[in-house]
Amino acid sequence: MVSEGGTGVGRRERDVDVLVVGAGPAGLTVAEHLAAADCGTVEVLEREPQAGGAPRFCHHGGFGTPWTSGPRFAARRLRAATDAGAVVRTSVTVTDLPAPRTVDVTGPDGLERITARAVVLATGARERPRAARLVPGTRPAGIHTTGELQQAVHLYGRYIGRRAVVVGAEPVAYAALETLHHAGVAVVAQLTELDRPQVPPLRAADARLRRTVPLLTRTMLTEVLGRGRLTGVRVRHADGRTAQLPCDTLVFTGDFVPEAELARSGGVCLDRATRGPLVDTEFRTDVPRVFAVGNVLHAVETAATAAAEGHAAAVAVRRLLAHENREGRAAAEPAGPRLVVAPPLRWITPGRLPCDARADDSLRFLVRAAEPLSVRPTLTVTQDGRTLHSERLRGPVRTGNSLELQGHWVRNVNADGGPVHITTGTGGR
Repeated sequence: MVSEGGTGVGRRERDVDVLVVGAGPAGLTVAEHLAAADCGTVEVLEREPQAGGAPRFCHHGGFGTPWTSGPRFAARRLRAATDAGAVVRTSVTVTDLPAPRTVDVTGPDGLERITARAVVLATGARERPRAARLVPGTRPAGIHTTGELQQAVHLYGRYIGRRAVVVGAEPVAYAALETLHHAGVAVVAQLTELDRPQVPPLRAADARLRRTVPLLTRTMLTEVLGRGRLTGVRVRHADGRTAQLPCDTLVFTGDFVPEAELARSGGVCLDRATRGPLVDTEFRTDVPRVFAVGNVLHAVETAATAAAEGHAAAVAVRRLLAHENREGRAAAEPAGPRLVVAPPLRWITPGRLPCDARADDSLRFLVRAAEPLSVRPTLTVTQDGRTLHSERLRGPVRTGNSLELQGHWVRNVNADGGPVHITTGTGGR
């Protein structure tokens, strides 16, 4: 049931059963499954004018199937959520999480304070812009992130420029190259400070673009040039040589960070490694009845991965609501052991186990490496000197890809023991 009443200075107060913040693949999937399971009033809030998240302006294929484009994938997720009975509200911004299960909202209908039995944070991730990367130089027009570029081209049909430089060599960089090609922009060069691309091209179109675009490895962008409009960039190669590349468009790709400001303001504990909310295998944060899911946890994984996590999170929220209905309240879940990785591994998520960790076949963890690992490295899971699991991976590991670690070993974890350590036996370039 939804109750409504007036309060304060023009602010409405409402109650819902489940409130989802963010209408990307993860948030819409959570809403779809909870609404279909008759979990009461399920409402999704999205600050953008349209729901669907980043896939809305990713016109390449590979969203679930090789031929499914991002807009089609987003439309399917939105239709599934609304058909199941979820309410999706756009152009609505959540400004604060003043108390557990309560959010402050501003939108076309004015100010609101909404309280829910469960809140799911699915706010996604963003690319760090030029300012956050501390690139010196002037501040001309013509500088974009991949997301800004895709929106400008595919959503608004804006003029981009004639000659571009792309910074980055991860999968999203190839999406930027494809978008520039679609807009008729010639790419002068693609830069990366690494000695090789983070991942190989994913599709035939990527491979064609890679052959036609000069890739400058071990090359750093050192300065932005131009007044009013970008006129070029200066770069420095690993051997100390410098060069100036004429261009009127510059695209920064990758370097994703979680959109975790709302979680931080609400007192949610953040994982220092991922910089997103720290969650257990039920996607529960340390704030009671507040969950987090999708790329706000791990910038950045595919839309399909985010949607799969949304399904798993919906199961956990249903379990919470069902327990509350039976017991009259939902007790706080005691924290279980932390999961800790050692270099050259960078992070693991979920980063914590609950005391009642379930080791079913669907349980999995994502592990990211900070540097390329040698052919067929071994992952080992230990706790208090006991080896819980060890496996040799099928092939080399690149920094742009996450490893998937199945969670069947969780049944062997001592809930009262020390941290669980995940290490790799061999590493290096």
